[in-house]
Order: sequence, then structure tokens, then C-alpha cells
Amino acid sequence: MRHPLFVVATLSGAFALSACSDSGEETVERAFQDVNVVDESNLGDVMLTVADPGEAVSYFNRTLKDHPDRIDLRRGLAKSLIRARRNTEGAVAWSRVVAHPEANASDQVDYADALIRTGNWDKAEEVLDSVPPTHETFKRYRLEAMVADSNQEWTNADSFYEIAVGLTTRPAGVMNNWGYSKLTRGDFAEAERLFGDAIRQDETLFTAKNNLVLARGAQRAYTLPVIPMSQIERAQLLHTLGLSAIKQGDVETGKGLLREAIETHPQHFEEAVRSLRALEA
Repeated sequence: MRHPLFVVATLSGAFALSACSDSGEETVERAFQDVNVVDESNLGDVMLTVADPGEAVSYFNRTLKDHPDRIDLRRGLAKSLIRARRNTEGAVAWSRVVAHPEANASDQVDYADALIRTGNWDKAEEVLDSVPPTHETFKRYRLEAMVADSNQEWTNADSFYEIAVGLTTRPAGVMNNWGYSKLTRGDFAEAERLFGDAIRQDETLFTAKNNLVLARGAQRAYTLPVIPMSQIERAQLLHTLGLSAIKQGDVETGKGLLREAIETHPQHFEEAVRSLRALEA
């Protein structure tokens, strides 16, 4: 008579063990899911820093199919597209980031940056205007300065450039942009000063060196400034200065600078040779 009770007790124990087993498997599964999330986050960081931009785009596109609502993956895709110079697609990707309920002011600034890269200045200005004034970052003010430049709002541009310079420990790039803004306005002396400041901050910034020579040429100062330069850079800067002299109407001076550029360059300087031949012809 005890057997039915024993069977019931045994079955009850089996169900209990089964329940414990299921609970354990679920716990292990959740643990692995948590590990996977951490691994994906770390892999995402790698993709945004050292991976090939094209591979990063493929990774984030693939991962987003499984997790379409994760804003970190949307950001990763948008950043990777910009790194890959696929700016039109990048702007679309950033528009999807800012549409996410967890989007923040930094996302809006990155969206504005992508819009500027595609030449959509009006939309970029609209997006920047929507950024809270309390969001005071270098990138925000650098973009504000560029938009003000595009609108020829010179006072605003100077104010934004000045703020941006004060918000970074590496101001060479924004100093170069500010100098170019002054150059386009015809303020050549101030442009020369800003380009010189940019070079002092970053001696490898050839764009600023070339712009400095343009500013000097516009003032008919046809000697190279005392700045760090390689032999190849010296030849290239002499070429720029020669063309600047020709543009000013000082053709013979320009020819002499082109000849010096050809002699200075350690290899054959085809571009300068063509310029000189065109003048002498």
C-alpha cells in the first residue's frame, strides 16, 4: 500500500530536480548573455579605434540586425561610416541615432558634424541651434565657428573660434581654421599670426605651413618664414610662394621661386616644372 505514495514522492522529487535543473540552465544562459554583452562592448571599442573602417561598418551593420534598438551600436555604425569617409550614409546613420530616446547632446553635435561633411550647412545650423547651451564642448564650438564662417558672420565666428581654442589641449587644427577664415576676409597679417601659432602647437601640420606662406605672399613677403620644415616641404612651400607671387603680378619673382623649388626638391618636382614651363611658354 505504500508503493503509490512512494511513486508520488519520487515523481515529486523528480519534478523538483527538473525545476532546479531548468533554473540552473537559465541562470547559466543569462550569465553567458551578460558576458556576450561585455564582449560586444569591448569589440565595439576595438572596431571604433584600431579596426579597418570598412570592417567596422560591416560589424555594426551585422550586429544591429540582432539588436536594432541598442543606441551604442547605432553610434558605432555612424562613427564607422564617417571614419570610412562615407559621409552621406554617416549623416543618415546619425539621424537615426538622434531619433533614439536615449540620444544626448553629443549625438546632436556629431550629427551636425556629419551634415557639414555632406555640405548641408543649413540643416547643420538647425541641429546646432537645438543643442542645449549648457553643452559646452570643443567640438560644438568648432562647428559653431565653421557655420558662422559659412554665413560670413565674422564676429560670431571669431568668438566661437576663441572659445574652442580654450577648450582643447590640441588647438592647432582650429587655429589653422581660424587663420584661414581671416585669410578669406583679407586680414592677412592676423591670418599669418594664427598660422604661426598653429605651427608652434603642431610642427607637423603642413596645411598651416602652406597657408602661412599664402598669407605672406598676399602681403608680397616672398621669403619663407623661419619654421620647421623638411627639404621636400621647403620645395613645396617655395612652389606655393612662387604661384602666389605670380598671382600678385610679380611674375619674374614667381619664376625665380619656382626655379628654386625645382632645385630644392630632392626628387623630380613635376608640378613646379609644369608651372614654370607654362610661364616661359
